[in-house]
Amino acid sequence: MEWLKEYWWIFVIVLMVGVLMNVYKDLKRIDHKKYMDNRPELPPHRDFNDKWDDEDDWPKKK
Repeated sequence: MEWLKEYWWIFVIVLMVGVLMNVYKDLKRIDHKKYMDNRPELPPHRDFNDKWDDEDDWPKKK
């Protein structure tokens, strides 16, 4: 078990390579052209800034 203390980083690298390979394979399965053709419409953006537009905090010019 002494070798495990010295070479633990190899297991971390193998794990990271496995994760990256699975991510790559999953991303290759996505059909982005089909999604772009059938994507849902987004609603218009509302952030309620129109309520603050009525309040004028600046002094009026004479």
